[in-house]
Amino acid sequence: MPGSSVISFNCVDSSLSSLKNCQSYINTGMDIATNVALDLVENCNDVEEVNSMESVMLEYAAMDRELNHYMQAVEATVQQIKRDKPENIPDLKDLVKKKFTALESKNDDSDLQRNEKYIHFMEQLKRMRKQFGPRSNTDANESIEQIDEDIAVTQSQINFICPITQMEMQKPVRNKVCGHTYEEEAILKIIQRRENQKKKACCPKIGCSHLDVKRSDLVPDEALKRAIDSQSKQSQSMP
Repeated sequence: MPGSSVISFNCVDSSLSSLKNCQSYINTGMDIATNVALDLVENCNDVEEVNSMESVMLEYAAMDRELNHYMQAVEATVQQIKRDKPENIPDLKDLVKKKFTALESKNDDSDLQRNEKYIHFMEQLKRMRKQFGPRSNTDANESIEQIDEDIAVTQSQINFICPITQMEMQKPVRNKVCGHTYEEEAILKIIQRRENQKKKACCPKIGCSHLDVKRSDLVPDEALKRAIDSQSKQSQSMP
């Protein structure tokens, strides 16, 4: 359009890139909080301290949501300007603020509990509590507990075996879709090989119907790794 202003979005793109870096810092913080919580369960099982880590995770989730909303507002504003091509440069700050406020007005506390990192945190915490939770010390329950413990050890040893390598896992990852775990290097090799063949990778666990395993489906299974390490230490300490 003759006489229309040309707007460069290079600075905006640079700012968005910086914001995405901030998002990676939030993710790192959530990973650290998860590991701290798992350490607490493994070493002392202090409920109050563990709950404080859950609060930290929710705070991180709130920051992540706010940052996502701001980036969405900026991107929507840029798209609007490119689409409308106004003759005069509008107040970009005001446009972004309005879009951001509209997104924030829809916030709900339940949104935070749907954060992917928070969900992973709660799942790992639940599994760690099963493995390292408090046990009764009463004499009446000792024999029953010993039997249960022996059964649990046998079951755990089976769960420690990678369905691909048939060896005990060193760096287990869990498939978010089907819930199965594998040795990280082994499953990544399968995915890469299938990609090279232009085919999808199926879950290698016998009987699983998941036919399209992606790298993005895999998350570190810290709870399982700790259980494997703990079992290994117990085995080494036995006469």
